Amino acid sequence: MSTTGTWTMAKALNSGLRAAMADDDKVILMGEDIGTLGGVFRITEGLAAEFGTDRVMDTPLGEAGIVGAAIGLAMRGYRPVCEIQFDGFIYPAFDQITSQLAKLTARHEGTQSFPVVIRVPYGGHIGAIEHHSESPEAYFAHTPGLRVVSPSTPNDAYWMIQQAIRSNDPVMFFEPKSRYWPKGEVDETAPAASMHTTRVVRAGTDATVVAHGAMVSVLLQAAEVAATEGRSLEVVDLRSLSPIDYGPLIASVEKTGRLIVAQEAPGSVSVGSEIAATVAERAFYSLEAPVLRVSGFDAPFPPAKLEKIYLPDADRVLEAVDRALAY
Repeated sequence: MSTTGTWTMAKALNSGLRAAMADDDKVILMGEDIGTLGGVFRITEGLAAEFGTDRVMDTPLGEAGIVGAAIGLAMRGYRPVCEIQFDGFIYPAFDQITSQLAKLTARHEGTQSFPVVIRVPYGGHIGAIEHHSESPEAYFAHTPGLRVVSPSTPNDAYWMIQQAIRSNDPVMFFEPKSRYWPKGEVDETAPAASMHTTRVVRAGTDATVVAHGAMVSVLLQAAEVAATEGRSLEVVDLRSLSPIDYGPLIASVEKTGRLIVAQEAPGSVSVGSEIAATVAERAFYSLEAPVLRVSGFDAPFPPAKLEKIYLPDADRVLEAVDRALAY
Protein backbone atom coordinates (compact mmCIF):
# COMPACT_ATOMS: atom_id res chain seq x y z
CA MET A 1 0.00 0.00 0.00
CA SER A 2 1.44 3.35 -1.06
CA THR A 3 2.28 5.86 1.65
CA THR A 4 2.65 8.72 -0.82
CA GLY A 5 -0.32 10.38 -2.46
CA THR A 6 -1.47 13.56 -4.16
CA TRP A 7 -3.88 15.26 -1.81
CA THR A 8 -5.54 18.59 -1.28
CA MET A 9 -4.58 20.47 1.87
CA ALA A 10 -8.11 19.85 3.14
CA LYS A 11 -7.61 16.09 2.87
CA ALA A 12 -4.12 16.36 4.37
CA LEU A 13 -5.47 18.20 7.41
CA ASN A 14 -8.30 15.70 7.77
CA SER A 15 -5.84 12.83 7.63
CA GLY A 16 -3.46 14.53 10.04
CA LEU A 17 -6.26 15.06 12.55
CA ARG A 18 -7.34 11.44 12.13
CA ALA A 19 -3.78 10.21 12.77
CA ALA A 20 -3.46 12.37 15.89
CA MET A 21 -6.81 11.17 17.25
CA ALA A 22 -5.94 7.54 16.60
CA ASP A 23 -2.59 7.98 18.33
CA ASP A 24 -3.95 9.64 21.50
CA ASP A 25 -7.47 9.30 22.84
CA LYS A 26 -7.02 12.57 24.76
CA VAL A 27 -7.16 14.50 21.46
CA ILE A 28 -10.64 16.01 21.02
CA LEU A 29 -12.03 18.37 18.39
CA MET A 30 -14.34 21.28 19.15
CA GLY A 31 -16.04 23.82 16.93
CA GLU A 32 -19.14 25.05 15.16
CA ASP A 33 -20.62 22.53 12.69
CA ILE A 34 -17.53 20.31 12.75
CA GLY A 35 -19.40 17.10 13.64
CA THR A 36 -22.14 15.88 11.30
CA LEU A 37 -21.41 18.57 8.70
CA GLY A 38 -17.63 18.11 8.88
CA GLY A 39 -16.97 21.85 9.08
CA VAL A 40 -17.60 24.59 6.53
CA PHE A 41 -14.50 23.49 4.61
CA ARG A 42 -15.05 19.77 5.38
CA ILE A 43 -11.75 19.51 7.24
CA THR A 44 -13.30 17.30 9.94
CA GLU A 45 -15.52 15.31 7.59
CA GLY A 46 -16.05 11.72 8.73
CA LEU A 47 -14.22 12.11 12.04
CA ALA A 48 -17.35 12.24 14.22
CA ALA A 49 -18.60 9.01 12.67
CA GLU A 50 -15.22 7.39 13.23
CA PHE A 51 -14.37 8.63 16.73
CA GLY A 52 -17.75 9.56 18.17
CA THR A 53 -19.42 12.82 19.12
CA ASP A 54 -17.75 12.83 22.52
CA ARG A 55 -14.44 13.46 20.72
CA VAL A 56 -15.69 15.55 17.77
CA MET A 57 -18.01 18.04 19.42
CA ASP A 58 -20.33 20.54 17.79
CA THR A 59 -20.31 23.63 19.97
CA PRO A 60 -22.65 26.59 20.41
CA LEU A 61 -22.00 29.70 18.34
CA GLY A 62 -19.58 31.29 20.81
CA GLU A 63 -15.86 31.44 20.18
CA ALA A 64 -15.00 32.69 23.67
CA GLY A 65 -16.82 29.69 25.11
CA ILE A 66 -15.07 27.27 22.76
CA VAL A 67 -11.61 28.45 23.77
CA GLY A 68 -12.54 28.83 27.44
CA ALA A 69 -13.83 25.25 27.55
CA ALA A 70 -10.68 24.06 25.77
CA ILE A 71 -8.51 25.69 28.44
CA GLY A 72 -10.39 23.82 31.15
CA LEU A 73 -10.12 20.54 29.26
CA ALA A 74 -6.38 21.05 28.80
CA MET A 75 -6.02 21.51 32.56
CA ARG A 76 -7.63 18.07 32.98
CA GLY A 77 -5.17 16.36 30.62
CA TYR A 78 -6.93 16.59 27.28
CA ARG A 79 -5.48 17.95 24.02
CA PRO A 80 -8.32 20.01 22.54
CA VAL A 81 -8.22 21.21 18.95
CA CYS A 82 -10.57 24.16 18.38
CA GLU A 83 -11.81 25.21 14.97
CA ILE A 84 -12.57 28.89 14.46
CA GLN A 85 -14.92 28.73 11.51
CA PHE A 86 -13.56 31.85 9.79
CA ASP A 87 -10.65 34.17 10.56
CA GLY A 88 -12.86 37.17 11.33
CA PHE A 89 -14.76 35.20 13.97
CA ILE A 90 -11.73 34.83 16.24
CA TYR A 91 -12.06 38.21 17.91
CA PRO A 92 -14.73 37.21 20.47
CA ALA A 93 -12.14 34.68 21.70
CA PHE A 94 -9.26 37.16 21.65
CA ASP A 95 -9.36 37.79 25.40
CA GLN A 96 -9.45 34.08 26.23
CA ILE A 97 -6.48 33.46 23.91
CA THR A 98 -4.24 36.40 24.76
CA SER A 99 -5.16 37.11 28.39
CA GLN A 100 -5.63 33.52 29.55
CA LEU A 101 -4.31 30.76 27.28
CA ALA A 102 -1.07 32.53 26.38
CA LYS A 103 -0.25 33.37 30.00
CA LEU A 104 -1.36 30.32 31.97
CA THR A 105 1.85 28.30 31.72
CA ALA A 106 3.86 31.28 32.99
CA ARG A 107 1.23 31.91 35.66
CA HIS A 108 1.75 28.33 36.87
CA GLU A 109 5.56 28.76 36.69
CA GLY A 110 5.76 25.95 34.14
CA THR A 111 4.10 23.32 36.32
CA GLN A 112 0.96 23.15 34.15
CA SER A 113 0.91 22.79 30.39
CA PHE A 114 -1.91 23.91 28.11
CA PRO A 115 -1.75 21.87 24.87
CA VAL A 116 -4.53 23.68 23.01
CA VAL A 117 -4.49 23.99 19.21
CA ILE A 118 -6.63 26.68 17.61
CA ARG A 119 -7.20 26.12 13.91
CA VAL A 120 -7.92 29.32 11.97
CA PRO A 121 -8.85 29.34 8.26
CA TYR A 122 -7.49 32.69 7.11
CA GLY A 123 -6.74 34.93 4.15
CA GLY A 124 -8.42 35.95 0.93
CA HIS A 125 -8.83 34.71 -2.66
CA ILE A 126 -12.18 33.00 -2.02
CA GLY A 127 -14.55 35.90 -2.79
CA ALA A 128 -16.09 35.92 0.67
CA ILE A 129 -18.09 38.59 2.47
CA GLU A 130 -16.93 40.82 5.33
CA HIS A 131 -15.31 39.04 8.33
CA HIS A 132 -14.49 35.99 6.17
CA SER A 133 -11.16 36.98 4.56
CA GLU A 134 -8.89 38.44 7.22
CA SER A 135 -5.26 37.86 8.18
CA PRO A 136 -5.03 38.32 11.96
CA GLU A 137 -1.84 36.32 12.52
CA ALA A 138 0.26 39.29 13.69
CA TYR A 139 -1.92 39.79 16.77
CA PHE A 140 -1.00 36.33 17.99
CA ALA A 141 2.62 36.29 16.85
CA HIS A 142 3.00 39.44 18.96
CA THR A 143 1.68 37.64 22.05
CA PRO A 144 4.26 35.79 24.20
CA GLY A 145 3.18 32.30 25.19
CA LEU A 146 1.68 31.29 21.86
CA ARG A 147 3.24 29.30 19.05
CA VAL A 148 2.03 30.46 15.62
CA VAL A 149 2.43 28.42 12.44
CA SER A 150 1.01 28.34 8.92
CA PRO A 151 1.54 25.57 6.34
CA SER A 152 1.69 26.33 2.63
CA THR A 153 1.54 22.80 1.20
CA PRO A 154 -0.53 19.66 1.82
CA ASN A 155 2.55 17.79 3.06
CA ASP A 156 3.32 20.49 5.61
CA ALA A 157 -0.33 20.62 6.66
CA TYR A 158 -0.39 16.86 7.28
CA TRP A 159 2.73 16.86 9.43
CA MET A 160 2.43 20.26 11.12
CA ILE A 161 -1.09 19.69 12.49
CA GLN A 162 0.16 16.53 14.18
CA GLN A 163 3.20 18.35 15.58
CA ALA A 164 0.97 21.15 16.83
CA ILE A 165 -1.28 18.69 18.64
CA ARG A 166 1.73 16.99 20.26
CA SER A 167 3.08 20.34 21.48
CA ASN A 168 2.59 21.05 25.18
CA ASP A 169 2.28 24.76 24.40
CA PRO A 170 -0.73 26.54 22.88
CA VAL A 171 -0.50 26.64 19.07
CA MET A 172 -2.30 29.02 16.72
CA PHE A 173 -2.59 27.01 13.51
CA PHE A 174 -3.36 29.33 10.58
CA GLU A 175 -4.67 27.50 7.51
CA PRO A 176 -4.61 29.47 4.22
CA LYS A 177 -8.10 28.69 2.99
CA SER A 178 -7.32 29.56 -0.63
CA ARG A 179 -4.88 26.61 -0.55
CA TYR A 180 -7.40 24.07 0.76
CA TRP A 181 -8.14 22.69 -2.74
CA PRO A 182 -4.92 22.72 -4.85
CA LYS A 183 -3.23 19.33 -4.69
CA GLY A 184 0.30 18.41 -3.70
CA GLU A 185 2.30 15.34 -2.79
CA VAL A 186 2.00 14.04 0.77
CA ASP A 187 4.42 11.46 2.13
CA GLU A 188 3.04 9.79 5.23
CA THR A 189 6.34 8.10 6.08
CA ALA A 190 8.96 10.77 5.49
CA PRO A 191 10.41 12.24 8.67
CA ALA A 192 9.02 15.75 9.04
CA ALA A 193 11.04 18.80 9.94
CA SER A 194 9.99 20.77 12.99
CA MET A 195 6.94 22.93 12.39
CA HIS A 196 9.14 25.89 13.38
CA THR A 197 11.71 25.33 10.62
CA THR A 198 12.04 27.91 7.85
CA ARG A 199 12.63 26.25 4.47
CA VAL A 200 14.10 27.33 1.14
CA VAL A 201 11.66 25.99 -1.46
CA ARG A 202 13.39 27.33 -4.59
CA ALA A 203 17.06 28.21 -4.86
CA GLY A 204 18.14 31.48 -6.45
CA THR A 205 20.94 34.03 -6.56
CA ASP A 206 19.63 37.53 -7.33
CA ALA A 207 17.14 38.22 -4.52
CA THR A 208 15.41 36.42 -1.66
CA VAL A 209 11.62 36.51 -1.45
CA VAL A 210 9.97 35.23 1.74
CA ALA A 211 6.35 34.61 2.74
CA HIS A 212 4.08 32.25 4.65
CA GLY A 213 0.85 30.45 3.87
CA ALA A 214 -0.86 31.21 0.57
CA MET A 215 1.67 33.86 -0.43
CA VAL A 216 4.35 31.21 -0.92
CA SER A 217 2.56 30.01 -4.08
CA VAL A 218 2.46 33.62 -5.33
CA LEU A 219 6.22 33.90 -4.79
CA LEU A 220 6.78 30.69 -6.75
CA GLN A 221 4.71 32.15 -9.60
CA ALA A 222 6.81 35.32 -9.48
CA ALA A 223 10.01 33.27 -9.53
CA GLU A 224 8.86 31.44 -12.65
CA VAL A 225 8.19 34.73 -14.44
CA ALA A 226 11.49 36.21 -13.22
CA ALA A 227 13.36 33.20 -14.61
CA THR A 228 12.06 33.97 -18.10
CA GLU A 229 13.58 37.43 -17.71
CA GLY A 230 16.95 36.10 -16.64
CA ARG A 231 16.50 36.78 -12.92
CA SER A 232 16.94 34.17 -10.22
CA LEU A 233 14.77 34.42 -7.09
CA GLU A 234 15.30 32.36 -3.97
CA VAL A 235 11.91 31.54 -2.44
CA VAL A 236 11.73 31.01 1.33
CA ASP A 237 8.72 29.57 3.16
CA LEU A 238 8.60 30.91 6.72
CA ARG A 239 6.18 28.19 8.00
CA SER A 240 6.40 29.48 11.58
CA LEU A 241 5.60 33.03 12.68
CA SER A 242 6.38 32.53 16.37
CA PRO A 243 9.07 31.54 16.89
CA ILE A 244 10.68 32.49 13.57
CA ASP A 245 13.61 30.37 12.42
CA TYR A 246 15.86 33.11 11.04
CA GLY A 247 18.88 30.91 10.24
CA PRO A 248 17.92 29.81 6.69
CA LEU A 249 16.52 33.27 5.89
CA ILE A 250 19.67 35.11 7.01
CA ALA A 251 21.83 32.64 5.08
CA SER A 252 19.75 33.26 1.97
CA VAL A 253 20.02 37.05 2.31
CA GLU A 254 23.77 36.78 2.84
CA LYS A 255 23.90 34.93 -0.50
CA THR A 256 21.57 37.15 -2.56
CA GLY A 257 22.03 40.54 -0.89
CA ARG A 258 18.39 41.48 -1.27
CA LEU A 259 15.11 40.65 0.50
CA ILE A 260 11.46 41.14 -0.37
CA VAL A 261 8.90 40.14 2.30
CA ALA A 262 5.38 39.36 1.09
CA GLN A 263 2.11 38.83 2.97
CA GLU A 264 -1.64 39.15 2.48
CA ALA A 265 -2.04 41.04 5.77
CA PRO A 266 -1.76 44.84 5.97
CA GLY A 267 1.84 46.02 6.11
CA SER A 268 1.93 48.27 9.17
CA VAL A 269 3.06 46.66 12.46
CA SER A 270 3.02 43.22 10.85
CA VAL A 271 4.98 39.98 10.63
CA GLY A 272 6.62 41.44 7.52
CA SER A 273 7.68 44.51 9.50
CA GLU A 274 9.33 42.31 12.12
CA ILE A 275 11.19 40.26 9.52
CA ALA A 276 12.39 43.39 7.74
CA ALA A 277 13.71 44.89 10.97
CA THR A 278 15.39 41.70 12.15
CA VAL A 279 17.11 40.99 8.82
CA ALA A 280 18.30 44.61 8.68
CA GLU A 281 19.84 44.11 12.14
CA ARG A 282 21.40 40.70 11.55
CA ALA A 283 22.45 40.91 7.90
CA PHE A 284 23.04 44.65 7.43
CA TYR A 285 26.47 44.30 5.85
CA SER A 286 25.19 41.71 3.37
CA LEU A 287 22.31 43.85 2.10
CA GLU A 288 22.80 45.63 -1.21
CA ALA A 289 19.34 47.25 -1.11
CA PRO A 290 16.74 48.09 1.54
CA VAL A 291 14.45 45.27 2.65
CA LEU A 292 11.18 45.80 0.81
CA ARG A 293 7.67 44.74 1.84
CA VAL A 294 4.75 43.71 -0.37
CA SER A 295 1.47 43.43 1.50
CA GLY A 296 -2.23 44.02 1.60
CA PHE A 297 -3.17 47.66 1.98
CA ASP A 298 -3.69 49.31 5.37
CA ALA A 299 -7.45 49.24 4.94
CA PRO A 300 -10.27 46.86 5.86
CA PHE A 301 -10.51 43.86 3.55
CA PRO A 302 -12.67 44.97 0.60
CA PRO A 303 -15.74 43.43 -1.04
CA ALA A 304 -15.06 40.34 -3.15
CA LYS A 305 -14.96 42.22 -6.46
CA LEU A 306 -12.00 44.27 -5.23
CA GLU A 307 -9.94 41.62 -3.49
CA LYS A 308 -7.68 41.07 -6.52
CA ILE A 309 -6.67 44.72 -6.23
CA TYR A 310 -6.13 44.47 -2.49
CA LEU A 311 -4.16 41.22 -2.35
CA PRO A 312 -0.54 41.10 -3.54
CA ASP A 313 0.03 39.15 -6.73
CA ALA A 314 3.09 38.09 -8.71
CA ASP A 315 3.21 41.44 -10.55
CA ARG A 316 3.47 43.39 -7.29
CA VAL A 317 6.19 41.06 -6.06
CA LEU A 318 8.13 41.47 -9.31
CA GLU A 319 7.79 45.25 -9.13
CA ALA A 320 9.45 45.12 -5.71
CA VAL A 321 12.16 42.86 -7.10
CA ASP A 322 12.80 45.40 -9.86
CA ARG A 323 13.18 48.15 -7.24
CA ALA A 324 15.55 46.04 -5.15
CA LEU A 325 17.72 45.16 -8.13
CA ALA A 326 17.88 48.81 -9.23
CA TYR A 327 20.10 49.71 -6.23
